Amino acid sequence: MRIGLEIHLQLPTASKLFCSCSTSGDGPNTSVCPTCLGFPGSRPRLNRRALEMGILISKFLGCKIADTTWFSRKTYFYPDLPKNFQITQYDSPLGVNGGFSLDGKVVRITRVHLEEDPGRIKRVGKSGEEVSLIDYNRSGIPLVEIVTAPDIASPTEARDFMADILIELRHLVGLSEKDEQTVRVDANISVGEERVEIKNILGLKNLERGLSFEASRQTKMLKARKKITRETRHFDEERRVTMSARGKESEEDYGYIAEPDLGIFNVGEMAKNMQIPETPLKRAERISSEYALDRVTARQIVMTSSGLADLFERLCASMPSEAVAAWVLGPLSSNWTVIERRMDERLLREVEETLQAVVRGDITDSEAKRRIDTLGKRESVEDTSEGKESGELGDLVNACMDENPDVLSDFRTNKRAANFVIGQIMRRTKGKYASGEIVEAVSREIEKRLKEKSS
Repeated sequence: MRIGLEIHLQLPTASKLFCSCSTSGDGPNTSVCPTCLGFPGSRPRLNRRALEMGILISKFLGCKIADTTWFSRKTYFYPDLPKNFQITQYDSPLGVNGGFSLDGKVVRITRVHLEEDPGRIKRVGKSGEEVSLIDYNRSGIPLVEIVTAPDIASPTEARDFMADILIELRHLVGLSEKDEQTVRVDANISVGEERVEIKNILGLKNLERGLSFEASRQTKMLKARKKITRETRHFDEERRVTMSARGKESEEDYGYIAEPDLGIFNVGEMAKNMQIPETPLKRAERISSEYALDRVTARQIVMTSSGLADLFERLCASMPSEAVAAWVLGPLSSNWTVIERRMDERLLREVEETLQAVVRGDITDSEAKRRIDTLGKRESVEDTSEGKESGELGDLVNACMDENPDVLSDFRTNKRAANFVIGQIMRRTKGKYASGEIVEAVSREIEKRLKEKSS
């Protein structure tokens, strides 16, 4: 099985790729102009910030970057493309021949290029009486396309690849959760000789599901000695099946020509001087190598929080890394949401002295854990008295108790009844508060209500 991905990432710029229209329109067709609508006489102007992001991504992926680059017109006729051509890069991509490491395996990156997004077609109405509406707000939004070689061996590996590359790109160009929801993937998969493309897949789960179904479909066809047709299919999320959309076009079908209104861009010097920041997974690789940790542990530290990784590296300057990792991923991680909010030099020294004491044998593990837990409890008390975020937590607990009055009566005979409220708060706050902080807030509220009932 061979799988290659074409990843279309919307770049988080304030304006579109070839005009000054905002990338965030308030309503349909509110962020448009003659350029992104393709009016005669309008001329594109390249967004420098989008170009910089594209080069940064190319350089991060280890691509070879030429001194010059230019754009082309990709001709096709569809209602969401008002010019009847898309401005993209064909024979002069920003970067070529790179690679991305996935658990020690390098997936080759064929090319990285910039292009504009078309508009969006929305079909409304009941089946058989649908009306197509077009919103051109998305027309002209900058995309970077990352094309891999067919080096991915399974649907699960494709999902892991996408998850990892998104972690790095999130840090590299400042993707938000909203931006990630716009990432679209075209997946090419071949079980035998001929490949099939699954177009415009949204979401990691859908990528794995679509590829799994298509792999199964092709395998069954080959066993039945049927011919697999090269085509474009789409993935039906509800039915979890791929469906034929059209025959697969060849590059010649698009009639590429050089974009005459943009000219040639000299990017070699810009690429040469551009500095690549250390991304989370690159940092995990370095920590694993530098501090002799296994890759899973190093990744867990970094992905929990960059601040926790900073603390780990600081502590390793005076203590064995293996011991530090155990404490960082144990008590410190459990209390991290609370500790991070009040992190300063005094607290850092307090944590450092506590762990140094336990490593020397001056205090027991239990005493060290108690001291670290106290840091979180101290913050809860401080926040309550100052009316900060714990006030918000208290309000959530209070509301949850009001919604579930049976918890209080059940608690009199079964202390575990509090776990229901604790679980509800954890789900609602999504990691904003440490588990110890939530347990304490729920216990405090239950005790308060029990006293009120008995008085």
